[in-house]
Amino acid sequence: MAFESIEEIVRQCEETQIPFWEAVLRDDMNERNVSREDSLHQMRSLWTTMRQSAASYDEHLHSHSGLVGGDGGRMQRYTAENEPLSGPFMGKVIAAALQMGESNACMRRIVAAPTAGACGVLPAVLVPLWEEGRAEEESLIEALYTAAGIGQVVALRASIAGASGGCQAEIGTASAMAAGALVHLRGGHPRQIAHAAAMALKNLLGLVCDPVAGLVEVPCVKRNVVGAVNALAAADMALAGIESRIPPDQVFDAMREVGDRMAAELKETGAGGLAASPAGKEIAERLRA
Repeated sequence: MAFESIEEIVRQCEETQIPFWEAVLRDDMNERNVSREDSLHQMRSLWTTMRQSAASYDEHLHSHSGLVGGDGGRMQRYTAENEPLSGPFMGKVIAAALQMGESNACMRRIVAAPTAGACGVLPAVLVPLWEEGRAEEESLIEALYTAAGIGQVVALRASIAGASGGCQAEIGTASAMAAGALVHLRGGHPRQIAHAAAMALKNLLGLVCDPVAGLVEVPCVKRNVVGAVNALAAADMALAGIESRIPPDQVFDAMREVGDRMAAELKETGAGGLAASPAGKEIAERLRA
């Protein structure tokens, strides 16, 4: 049976002295009745696709609406030619998140992690580390298992769909997954992974899903940047020994409650928030014409 809580994963890790990712791998083998080799092969395929998607970004492509395209290239050049306020690595993370979000809007191949709308968060923190030689491929595969375990628990206890939980369920979950993955890559223990995920999601509680003209473009692409940057901050806090005052599973449950209380207009309907702003309505009308 799949894990029903992060605490369950952490307890199993502590009792059996295995890392977080290993517990998730074993659960996948049991849940899908596959061999260890088959499970690892599938995860490697996802990592390969993620890398290829990042490498194939084309800043000259624009979405059909014309709302998205080119910003990932602009950020990449800015980072290379200047000293970003957030530092060179963070500049690369921002550029990577923009690029993957734009590729999704341009109908390029991406890895939904956990959804297409949040596809830029996880690769934005992992691919630059790999490109800089700061993380080996095997460690990155392990990090993806770590992220998958977090995402599975959030999906079970709350939601990963903007239509049911708002953007907190998409970007928030992706950020929590990325934070946990980063803690693993830096040698953090299972409880630090859990608290990193909790802090990342806490920071994005209440984030609404308000796509302009109903498209997964504005403000979705730039929210991938927020999710990635937030993940780095949450991971560093956890690695420093900082913990979420609210237990991780209770944070996930709170996200479900917030999503349940959120107005329908703020859950992917394109009827509230930025979608209902004068500029948002003007864009929608123009695209309908």
